[in-house]
Amino acid sequence: NVHPSYQIGTRDEYDLIKPQKLINPILATVQRRALHQELLFCHRRGMLPRKKPELQRVLESKNREQLKKMELSLQPRSDLEVKLRRRHQRIQHKWREDLKNVPEFVRVRQSLKHVPHSS
Repeated sequence: NVHPSYQIGTRDEYDLIKPQKLINPILATVQRRALHQELLFCHRRGMLPRKKPELQRVLESKNREQLKKMELSLQPRSDLEVKLRRRHQRIQHKWREDLKNVPEFVRVRQSLKHVPHSS
């Protein structure tokens, strides 16, 4: 009893050796395998080598930030943002007035760093 799937083809097809892909000696080198392993590791960690120079990346990121700021400035502010901005301005105004009323020597003393006394 022979399995039916073996009976479909002729006997010559089963006697042939199946072709296999040849091993590329350049791809099989130890250095290439080590490099490939390192790239895979870096890819998993998200540390792929950058294709663009650092200066160009920084300039592009600054341009993106400027575009975002421009888009945000063009959008109308929400009621919450308006109220928060007014509150912040009131607090700053009050803080400035309080500083004006404080004597100068107190302001200077507050701005100095406290240096521990050594005996």
